[in-house]
Amino acid sequence: MKIYAVLFIISILPTICAAETRVLTLDQAISIAMEKNRDIEKAREYARYVHGKYVEERAAALPQLSLNGSAYISKDASQEVGGFPAQRQFVRAVDLTLSQPLYTWGKLNAAIRAAEVGLKTADEQLRLYRQAAYRDVVAAYYDIQLARELHLLAQENRAQRQRHQDEAKRKFDAGVATDYDVLAAEVAVENAQPEVIRSENSIRMARERLRFLLAIGVDEIDVTGSLETPAVTRPLPASYDEAVQTAGKHRPELSDLRLRLGIYDELVTIAAAEDKPRLDLKGGVGWHWANMNDPGPSLEVDGAAWNVGLFVTFPFFDGLRTSGKVTQARSDLRTKQIEEAKLVESIALEVRQAEFSYREAGEIVKALSGTVKQAGRLVQMAEKGYEFGVKIRLEVDDAQLNLLQARSNLARAHRDLNVAQVNYLWAVGVVGE
Repeated sequence: MKIYAVLFIISILPTICAAETRVLTLDQAISIAMEKNRDIEKAREYARYVHGKYVEERAAALPQLSLNGSAYISKDASQEVGGFPAQRQFVRAVDLTLSQPLYTWGKLNAAIRAAEVGLKTADEQLRLYRQAAYRDVVAAYYDIQLARELHLLAQENRAQRQRHQDEAKRKFDAGVATDYDVLAAEVAVENAQPEVIRSENSIRMARERLRFLLAIGVDEIDVTGSLETPAVTRPLPASYDEAVQTAGKHRPELSDLRLRLGIYDELVTIAAAEDKPRLDLKGGVGWHWANMNDPGPSLEVDGAAWNVGLFVTFPFFDGLRTSGKVTQARSDLRTKQIEEAKLVESIALEVRQAEFSYREAGEIVKALSGTVKQAGRLVQMAEKGYEFGVKIRLEVDDAQLNLLQARSNLARAHRDLNVAQVNYLWAVGVVGE
């Protein structure tokens, strides 16, 4: 009985495993990536970080309150006058202190403005990772479709070789084929097997790549659809100039860098204020207790205490430390400006390359559209000719190889076209928007 139970479990195990496979459309995969992709999660955490940085910098402009308590014993022998010994003092105090900067030569305002710009950079970082995830998920989705199509072609090729082997054996049994024909057919079948294994493994690797991008844990995933399904439906830029202008406005990394230029400009202001005057309001209120004894009678007093005042600080010479900081801040600003110019040129190159890749893929798809049908007709003609004895086996094999290559090339072309479209929109900065 136990043996039958084990056999039953083994028999249904593939079904159970298959039921756990999650089949996704392209839109579903993109939707999951927008929520769970690790880079996007990291960008969201960066947004929380810069918000905390903004709160930190803003706090410097707000009143600082502190509650302080103290208790100490003291005795000063220098206070012994005329033979009277100094008394030991026991002092306790509770104070609430206030500190409020009134004027800092623009340092605090610059820090707050820099932190506000930092909040905007978080939005651009999120856009950057969302667009990259969109592009990568689309590529992974079509990689699975391509791997599946190539696996199907490899299986068909192996099946075709197997039919030729069976035919060679029948002819050998009928006395119209030689040992060489049978052996050649067997070798052809064996040579077709590695590509089946290789293409099947490519499907698994492509699925793992997509699962990694979606960050959905240990669930097995698969996709539905076809290579002919378009990845995007929005129109592409009409010209290179239009694409470059759009990229200059929408590429998130360029927008992020330009925002950071504002931060570095504020850092120059902050550095320049280090040796300038500043004005602070400081005050406190509390209650103090004092007990004096030993020797003599004990004397205990207590009462309210308060103080308030304006304090000016002017570090007019700090050994040229501030000058060095200003030089560094200006150098950092200039470096970022150079990076901006380089990034603009790099984006222009990416747009041009993406445009070329898109046009190339489109032309290849167009060129191969009729090739598969023609290669199929050649196979039919070669097989008929071989059947009637006017074609040799080599011609049939060549025709079948041409058909396999044509179908494989067309599948790759469809994949490349879809990925090139998405990559073009990514280069322009509008993918997924």
